[in-house]
Amino acid sequence: MRKAALLYNHHSGRRRKQRVQDVEAAASVLRAAGIELDISPTRAASDAGAQVRLAIRDGFDTIIACGGDGTIHDVLQGLTGKDAALGVIPLGTANAFAHDLRLPMSPEGAARALLAAIPKRIAVGRIDYRDFNSLPVFRYFTVAAGVGVDAHLFYNLNRLIKDRMGMLAYYTKATHLWLTHRMRYFEAEFACNGSAPIHEKRLSELLAVRINYFGGVLRELAPGASLARNDMRLVLCRTGNRAMYLAYVFRGILGMSSGVPGIELAYADGVTCRSVPGEKPEKIYVEADGELLGRLPMTLSIVPDAMTVLVPAGHPRL
Repeated sequence: MRKAALLYNHHSGRRRKQRVQDVEAAASVLRAAGIELDISPTRAASDAGAQVRLAIRDGFDTIIACGGDGTIHDVLQGLTGKDAALGVIPLGTANAFAHDLRLPMSPEGAARALLAAIPKRIAVGRIDYRDFNSLPVFRYFTVAAGVGVDAHLFYNLNRLIKDRMGMLAYYTKATHLWLTHRMRYFEAEFACNGSAPIHEKRLSELLAVRINYFGGVLRELAPGASLARNDMRLVLCRTGNRAMYLAYVFRGILGMSSGVPGIELAYADGVTCRSVPGEKPEKIYVEADGELLGRLPMTLSIVPDAMTVLVPAGHPRL
């Protein structure tokens, strides 16, 4: 890392009033190490990819995303397929990607970790879907993509509440949805490494997870997921039983190895989801990296060797 563009989202996370100070704290560590820096706020989610591409064109070898998983997601859209490396300063709400990288959660600590980090080439996920104008679009993702209740959660989660309450907003809204949301079913087809496709005729939730460690209370959502792999770990929910959802969440919190009836895990490098007869596709939402995107139909795929990420030395899995 010699020349880095540091992009920060002044709208993400709970410490918005201190955002500039946090960014400057990280920047001071990098400057002291002789790194040439350019610091810019992300103008909008739709513009972040263009900002990244311009920075790479201007000779920046590293793009540092200062924010949460949403900021990383936006930066990823311009970084995938390029030689420049991704660095992360975690300033968001959940910071799942940063937790998986085992980065310190303080701006100064994360910046020091980046200075000693090792560049690793990893795969990223790609999600093709219909936006809310029914137009076909795609996005890349690093943490997870989902169809069903979790996407409905992001649809209903008020941004102001999230910024003020942080993860408490997620847990509160998730509990409310668990008690009240009508489960809507869809079908999916997936395969891995050229194997025969598996057809699921009736799912209430599908998660495609790329990271192993989420941090916080939940920690592990899909055992076996890893950024070091060229596939996705699927969480397949065939049940509409709310108690089974809750049991699966507690399984992750408590680190239990036993399974939950109606919820299974699988590996896949390609997934297709569509509505089933009797269900309206406009009522079934899709999300990626915690960002609500659109509706079914949807396909997931893996882009191998897609991005270089700066990984702290001594990471146990990468």
